[in-house]
Amino acid sequence: MAFAVLFLLTLPRAGAAGTIKGVVRVPATPEPAAATANPYPGRASALPGRHVPPYGLVTDAVVYVTQIPAPAESLLANDPSGHVLAQKNQAFSERVLSCVVGTTVDFPNQDPIFHNVFSVSPVKRFDLGKYPRGHSKRLIFGKAGLVQVYCDIHANMAGYILVLPNHAFARPDGDGAFVLPELPAGAYRLRIWHPDLPEVRREVEVPGSGDVRVDVSF
Repeated sequence: MAFAVLFLLTLPRAGAAGTIKGVVRVPATPEPAAATANPYPGRASALPGRHVPPYGLVTDAVVYVTQIPAPAESLLANDPSGHVLAQKNQAFSERVLSCVVGTTVDFPNQDPIFHNVFSVSPVKRFDLGKYPRGHSKRLIFGKAGLVQVYCDIHANMAGYILVLPNHAFARPDGDGAFVLPELPAGAYRLRIWHPDLPEVRREVEVPGSGDVRVDVSF
């Protein structure tokens, strides 16, 4: 492994790798997906001032590559995601949290009421129990896939944790623009995931240098 990393580092950067970039576009008024509804009824009514996350935001999308060479993965040290999914204003602080396999996620309660976080997703089944404001619990996500999270107390609370197999991913900005980390030249499978829209798949050939543009409209 060390030799492979050293070899990759000694390659001329201009001739060794390219970048996938583009723009993601979502419908102006998307229909809320059935999966966004919490199928597990809570035990308490919502209190005044609760936050209702909007559907269909382009910033909720995740653009990622399914597999990259191990030497390239070892060089992608920066994880652009956050690792905190707080409970605040009777909602999760992020509707979508993207992270890589092995990430530890903290679940602090920032509301003046009790909350609970649980999931029945096959990728990661858990129940953190009920805990008050100022307390936090944490979990390690060791398997790639989608984890839907809910609160056992408040039925309106729902979120997504997308656990990715590598660091070659990006989140679009408010205009839909994204740039993936630089990758070695070659063929890649690109996925564009969104909680409210069908997944888009692309086969992409990364050049030895420069950019390849991939624009996607859901």
